[in-house]
Amino acid sequence: MPPAPPPFTDPGQAAEFIRQFHHEQPAAGDPQPRLRAVLDEIDRTGSYRHTPAELTYGAKLAWRNAARCIGRLYWRSLVVRDLRHLSSADDIATECFEHLRTAGNGGRIRPVVSVFAPDRPGRPAARILNQQLVRYAGHRVEDAVVGDPAGAVLAARARDLGWKCAEDRFEVLPLIIQEGPGERPVWYGLPDDTTLEVPLGHPGYEWFAELGLRWYAVPAISDMTLEIGGVRYPTAPFNGWYMGTEIGARNLADADRYDMLGTVAERLGLDTSSDRTLWRDRALIELNIAVLHSFQEAGVTIADHHTESERFLKHVAQERRLGRPTPADWSWIVPPVSGGLTPVYHRYYDPVDPDQRPAFVAREPW
Repeated sequence: MPPAPPPFTDPGQAAEFIRQFHHEQPAAGDPQPRLRAVLDEIDRTGSYRHTPAELTYGAKLAWRNAARCIGRLYWRSLVVRDLRHLSSADDIATECFEHLRTAGNGGRIRPVVSVFAPDRPGRPAARILNQQLVRYAGHRVEDAVVGDPAGAVLAARARDLGWKCAEDRFEVLPLIIQEGPGERPVWYGLPDDTTLEVPLGHPGYEWFAELGLRWYAVPAISDMTLEIGGVRYPTAPFNGWYMGTEIGARNLADADRYDMLGTVAERLGLDTSSDRTLWRDRALIELNIAVLHSFQEAGVTIADHHTESERFLKHVAQERRLGRPTPADWSWIVPPVSGGLTPVYHRYYDPVDPDQRPAFVAREPW
């Protein structure tokens, strides 16, 4: 007789999480009864269902374990929305819009994760096809892209599904959800009250506003799987708040994104004839000043890279006092502007364990 196939959910991973949950949450009591119940459920059904408390703490641990995130000091403050009873595209879209309203919070951004139905044996859960709940489209016009090149592929797919676009530079992509393998995705336009945006100006240059730049307030990642104790939640959008360099030094500055450094340098009157004039560096600083200034003027939460670096080292110190390592990917933790001026630059971190769980991980294809 051939051996039985392994259970859909690894019982070892489940047991490890249950023990960690009870260890870090002493009020949960003796882990043994819960551990026996979980292993029995896996044996009977192939998987198990987290309690609301386990789901909430597991999602927070996934943020705490996020080696590429500099903003982990506030992992305990994550708002966890338990939406595991929802699996249809319509319901997911409705609650994603509510996620953005809750996280946007009138500009006082709140870290939020919305956890929808998990993968089950023989029943893969729905997927959100967008990288983020809010992102700008890219439209290929002749040999150039109008808008964000990073949004060009999804914009083309949305058009194939029937989305009508205006080909603006900052046109918000629709939300695209696929309920199951081989099923036709469904697109949903984002309501205006879900997409809080900040027009960009500069405290020292009135002409900067004429560039027509803006950016959205809530960076909600939606293409990763939340994995807790062997259970995979492929639809679990989550957000913190922006660090200014993410917008000013990457989204608006990268050559394969909005590529604004040349335009800003020209308006500043900089000598762009040689790299030795450091014109890119000077334009980059002014672009980042504009981002921080504009978000502050609009009353929208944003962090600067110096303050966020200090907060991260506070998090590292807190974790050390509790006897826990803080795995960190140095190349992601060090800001892309003035890295050597920040305290996170001048040290090493605990190595990253790709198997550490709970975690937000790259989503596997169907």
